[in-house]
Amino acid sequence: MSATVQRMTVLGSTGSIGVNTLDVISRHPDRFEVFALTGASQVDLMLRQCAQFKPTFAVMAQPQAAVLLQEKIKAEGLATQVLSGAQALDDVSSHPDVDMVMAAIVGAAGLSPCLAAAHAGKRLLLANKEALVVGADVFMSAVKTGGATLLPIDSEHSAIFQSLPEDANTWEARVEKIILTASGGPFRTRALETLKDVTPEQACAHPNWVMGRKISVDSATMMNKALEVIEARYLFGLPPERLEVVIHPQSIIHSMVQYRDTSVVAQLGTPDMRVPIAYGLSWPERITSGAQTLDFKKLPAMTFESLDDNGHAQRFAGIHLAWQALRAPVGSTAVLNAANEEAVAAFLDKKIRFDQIHAVNVSTLETCQPSHPSSLQDLLALDAQARACANSQIQRMRA
Repeated sequence: MSATVQRMTVLGSTGSIGVNTLDVISRHPDRFEVFALTGASQVDLMLRQCAQFKPTFAVMAQPQAAVLLQEKIKAEGLATQVLSGAQALDDVSSHPDVDMVMAAIVGAAGLSPCLAAAHAGKRLLLANKEALVVGADVFMSAVKTGGATLLPIDSEHSAIFQSLPEDANTWEARVEKIILTASGGPFRTRALETLKDVTPEQACAHPNWVMGRKISVDSATMMNKALEVIEARYLFGLPPERLEVVIHPQSIIHSMVQYRDTSVVAQLGTPDMRVPIAYGLSWPERITSGAQTLDFKKLPAMTFESLDDNGHAQRFAGIHLAWQALRAPVGSTAVLNAANEEAVAAFLDKKIRFDQIHAVNVSTLETCQPSHPSSLQDLLALDAQARACANSQIQRMRA
């Protein structure tokens, strides 16, 4: 094996980010080797991934899925060792043989292995925005003390990172503001009075991106953008008032940085997650991603809308909770994330209406008062407390 080959753990390999990561890796067998893959319950997909990439370990979050995978691995004659549980996720993220970790587990469940990778000083490719939204200062402290290299994979944060000066010490002095773009999701022009009738199937049909169900619902409510604002605050260190969001339906400009001299640097590309994934894998170099080249001769007209235009302030009320949580006591961003996860799950299970997701989030932020979390245990306790508050609100709505 060449000394330049990077050994990888892909957390969430059966999700959309994980699948795209493995697609990019497969194009560069001379640069990357898969050490471990992790998933929740998709046994057959994990089996196919193990057959193709031959990882040392495969971790399934659900024990019964691990048992079934082990049987199939044995039947196929593969050497991959199957593990299960939270500790196994931490172990394959911090293992001495691992150089790089793709963190693509959706939700707060991804926080612990992200912290493990950070403490172990890995190159951490962060697609799990909740690690920063929930972990905040605790997570950033782990990155610093562990000597980890943190690279954003969300298309917006990757675009910002690519548009910022190389020297992070100059960001505060040279940058006026960061501008995140948002497509507006599937309901950007839908009549406000009909939002209560939105079905899970409609909310999961994003016009530009192929994503998992939870992230698709967050895009439809624009809570994904609220979480991205919080993530940007911790990734790039600028205060909340220097973070802005504009709606850009075509999803060609992925985000922008406005400098003190009023010039704006933007990153453009096709809406394909393999682009930021390839950048994170190869940084500071660039490698082929497999995405289509942006053809300027065929581009549609690019348009932009304010969050205050066309009823968007009501349609996407959830996005403003980002600034509210950032200005509230430490831990409030973790409360917001937990409430939203529970509310989205309830909507997907048809327990509450689409328009009630925001109500659950607001109520939980108001009723769940965080203490100052300073450890993983504190964060997990706060997460559980916030989920209990959110579920109480959901039960009252169903009564």
